[in-house]
Amino acid sequence: MPRRTYLVTGAASGIGRATAARLRDRGHTVIGADLRGADISADLATSAGRTELADRAGELTDGRLDAVIACAGLAHPDPVTLRVNYFGTVATLEGLRPLLAAGTDPRAVLVSSAVTIHPSDPAVVDAALAGDEDAAVAAAQAAIDRGEGHTVYGSSKHAVARWLRRAAVTEDWAGAGIPLNAVAPGTVVTPMTAPLLDDPAMREVIDASLPMPLHGHARPEQIAPVLAWLTSPDNTHVTGQILFADGGADATLRGDTGW
Repeated sequence: MPRRTYLVTGAASGIGRATAARLRDRGHTVIGADLRGADISADLATSAGRTELADRAGELTDGRLDAVIACAGLAHPDPVTLRVNYFGTVATLEGLRPLLAAGTDPRAVLVSSAVTIHPSDPAVVDAALAGDEDAAVAAAQAAIDRGEGHTVYGSSKHAVARWLRRAAVTEDWAGAGIPLNAVAPGTVVTPMTAPLLDDPAMREVIDASLPMPLHGHARPEQIAPVLAWLTSPDNTHVTGQILFADGGADATLRGDTGW
């Protein structure tokens, strides 16, 4: 496979780190972005950080990228989760799209979550899809104040999955020959989830919410190959898809109701 240039957000840990390592092991150039410990330091919860990411990416790549893998994300019951997971992800992909358009066989993928199959907060999702960050954050804070902070993460992932479905078939993406997809993992053992999984009571709640009959919880290294294939030249026609790499959670919970 020809050597390609990738940009991976969330590259300092978890799925992002595993994906960056896999690509580098195969001879590709990978530019990592994260809060710290990466080639680009940028806080995707802020507009300044999003601008910094796009600007530095252009400088480091001479204005061209072959693939973007947006892995950066949070799972806190806090509005910052929405800022990063939705607005940060959308800004990453929109901000780097011109660099992709200049690349070879350009591809893009984001990390969603299998929790998108659970109920979300319509006020958060609608405001996010309308591009109103202040209203979305206010709706997330209102959910937290009602004691429903657990919905913020799922709502952020639900919103970004819907954004993906809308954007992937537009002239900016499909029309420009850029497949845009998402991977929706089930429970992945990362520094973010490990403390929760170490608590027996919380682990029971998580497993009831996302049962994974095939091999149980995943490791980041088991999600990385899916992201790598979706952003490879081999992927010519898969676009606008949310690929559930969830050990069967979706099929267990929804059965055939999605068809």
